[in-house]
Amino acid sequence: MTTALAANETALLDNVPKGLFIGGEWTDAEGGRTFEVRDPATNAVIASIADATPADGIRALDAAVAAQDEWAATPARTRSDILRRAFDLVQEHKEDLALLMTLEMGKPLAESRGEVVYGGEFLRWFSEEAVRISGRYGQNPEGTGRMIVSQRPVGPSFFITPWNFPFAMATRKIAPALAAGCTVVIKPPALTPLTTIFFTKLLEQAGLPAGVVNVVQTSSSSKVSAPIIADPRLRKLSFTGSTEVGRKLIAQAAEGVLRVSMELGGNAPFVVFDDADLDKAVDGAMLAKFRNIGQACTAANRFIVHSSIAGDFADRVTERVKAMKIGRGTEDEVAIGPLIDADAVAKARDLVQDAVDRGAGIRTGGSAIEGDGSFFEPTVITDVAKGSDILREEIFGPVLAIATFETEEDAVRLANDTKYGLVSYVFTEDLARGHRMIDALETGMMGLNVGVVSNAAAPFGGVKQSGVGREGGFEGIHEYLSTKYTLIPND
Repeated sequence: MTTALAANETALLDNVPKGLFIGGEWTDAEGGRTFEVRDPATNAVIASIADATPADGIRALDAAVAAQDEWAATPARTRSDILRRAFDLVQEHKEDLALLMTLEMGKPLAESRGEVVYGGEFLRWFSEEAVRISGRYGQNPEGTGRMIVSQRPVGPSFFITPWNFPFAMATRKIAPALAAGCTVVIKPPALTPLTTIFFTKLLEQAGLPAGVVNVVQTSSSSKVSAPIIADPRLRKLSFTGSTEVGRKLIAQAAEGVLRVSMELGGNAPFVVFDDADLDKAVDGAMLAKFRNIGQACTAANRFIVHSSIAGDFADRVTERVKAMKIGRGTEDEVAIGPLIDADAVAKARDLVQDAVDRGAGIRTGGSAIEGDGSFFEPTVITDVAKGSDILREEIFGPVLAIATFETEEDAVRLANDTKYGLVSYVFTEDLARGHRMIDALETGMMGLNVGVVSNAAAPFGGVKQSGVGREGGFEGIHEYLSTKYTLIPND
């Protein structure tokens, strides 16, 4: 790391607000509480920021409730213009946002830049959708009256975002809410709160009125979240994270019959048929598995490869994985940064060991890296046996686990043998087979001969225990709108 880059890091971190953002003001937490944010590549403290209490969370909801009526009445074009100005500001500060993400989350700088592009597109997309909220008008079938169907903002919304995509998960929730006319309280993750805080500063600069977005980072997530969710003034809850936590939040939301959006765990199958273009499949595998250091709900978790090509596929991916440079995400040409913390390293290690104990072989990697930071070697394991933990649990790390199949029916059965259903990946040159897989695989999204599917213009979400609701696309804004029907009689 160069001295110049270190100076840039210090200057950037000094420019990030350290307080809560409530009612348009940066403020200390109750009692002056703070907590530390660390760089997972070095375990060094990079910031000390306000640590919200339950009372701070309710103050934030108070501000959102107070701003709701005026924001809902704000012309759609005005809301659109603010989102577009926020998009433009993100482009101006893309290097700052990328570096900030790398510092607090660890991903390589090139990937952080990609997240800025991806996350920014939600601002642009929903700035355009804000002015397209519509209803319908027409005569009822009996001919006795006219029907008006209109859309209205759901109301104050509470967002709980994950640490793995600190920018995109904030924009993917905030942008459609603002476009629809809803106010927001967002609780960013304690591990990576700085990016959301910096982005909120850009929203402020874009002209967002006070109280429309409020930020309450905290080291006590459940204690701050529970009173907000229980408050009868809240009308919407959106969460991205584990299925286990999602279940608890859904139960809490049931008391107030809240609208909920839940983007939960994944266990994505990556199916490679014997007629696949192996060059495409290997390229897709590297993206689907190792993007974000494998720490993505959309990461390929189970590589299900036809037995006739499994050896060749394993050879090719192993060669690519062995060439991946490991290091701090700010270093040149680094492909694998640190995992988020020591617990993530321990989980990856345990999953690999369980697979090996059941007969799997390690082609490369397989171990934690000693020293500062939470690094785990990028890993390829083959001949993974049925029943291995790594086939049932979300890895959230740079481990590519290969199992084999013989028939198309076997592939479908193995792919669907999970309680999750977020995304799947299929590689085949047979168009008819590809269409059959669209119908057969139980997932909310699918990549056909491609290793990355996410796009702001597409509905993101899963089935089964991977969640409910959709983010992005035309569908995304409707998560924040309620439908009202009015009848006007003819006489």
